[in-house]
Amino acid sequence: MDGYGFLDLLLFSLKAGASGKKRLILRFGDSALYRQILRILQEAKRRSGLLRDVRQLTLIRGISCYAAPDAFTRKWSSIIRMEEDSSVKIHALSRSAAALEDGIPWGVRHIQAPEAWSITTGHNVRVGVIDTGVDYNHPDLQNSISRGINLIYRSVPPHDDNGHGTHIAGTIAAANRLHGMIGVAPRATIHPVKAFDQNGTAFVSDIILGLDWCVRNRMHIVNMSFGMQNRSKSLQQAVQSAIRAGVAVVASSGNDGRSSEIDYPARYGQTIAVGAINKQGRVASFTNRSSLIDIYAPGDKIVSAWIGGKYREMSGTSMATSHVSGAIALLIAYKPGLTHEQIKELLQTSGKPLKSSKAPHQVGELNVLRLLSAADKLY
Repeated sequence: MDGYGFLDLLLFSLKAGASGKKRLILRFGDSALYRQILRILQEAKRRSGLLRDVRQLTLIRGISCYAAPDAFTRKWSSIIRMEEDSSVKIHALSRSAAALEDGIPWGVRHIQAPEAWSITTGHNVRVGVIDTGVDYNHPDLQNSISRGINLIYRSVPPHDDNGHGTHIAGTIAAANRLHGMIGVAPRATIHPVKAFDQNGTAFVSDIILGLDWCVRNRMHIVNMSFGMQNRSKSLQQAVQSAIRAGVAVVASSGNDGRSSEIDYPARYGQTIAVGAINKQGRVASFTNRSSLIDIYAPGDKIVSAWIGGKYREMSGTSMATSHVSGAIALLIAYKPGLTHEQIKELLQTSGKPLKSSKAPHQVGELNVLRLLSAADKLY
């Protein structure tokens, strides 16, 4: 069966009524067939409005579309891997207005980032933040943000209409020493990838497109402060592809307080999975935890940047993940060329012992000085 046969099948499914249709991701095992399908789709889109919302997911050799699953279950089952395009939510709990009492928030101090700034500030390290966008006009972020992409409204910049993405960006790389806050890696560069809407919701296909953008634009780090409980093989393949391309992928474990399992994509063995601690250095009650956690970091009552040039206090493993992404930016600027696997190993071996007995003993909390020292010894 060739690409034209697939196009006929796709068009037939798209023409069907709304009943039975779902958001789908279709992956193709044959690279030659996939290239043919993309070429045919590009030509056919000029003639048929039905194909307007079919998106190519080149990172996983797939497409996303809104169609009836039954159309692809028999004839193409040996060639196409199909799954539902599931929804994904950002990982944050409470949020409240907050004044910035100290230019260096407690989490940044707790991991000893300021003590490392004399030797590394994250200069020239590119961090892709797949989230709700960013407030480009926030005074603490104006020197920290570069080009990104809006995957929801392609014609406009990735402006934040939720606040979560701005909060994450602030912890990673805010740089307003005189009048605002300082993030973990104040000279790193944030590239906002808006995949989540104003309600903090995205689809797996949006995340895959975001990872693809990060790979093509040579990000060093991708921050993924979101998750879901069902496994997506398509997203796992995208994460693996990004890691093979040299990107360090950092993901939050989730906020359901589960003690034996964590959310995807943190649950994939390849990612750097992050749990949260509180101000007392104990594992936060809300954090999901399991043996798959690689590192814990401050995630409780974190004050950071917010839309409208403001600040908010938020809690969640999202906040912990942004501390880890910032620390990795410091590490990469200090030791360029480290692979994702080497970074993960350094985080695991350099962790400061936890006060809580609820986490596996081999897992510790993030400490930047210990991380850099470990890198000196091993690389």
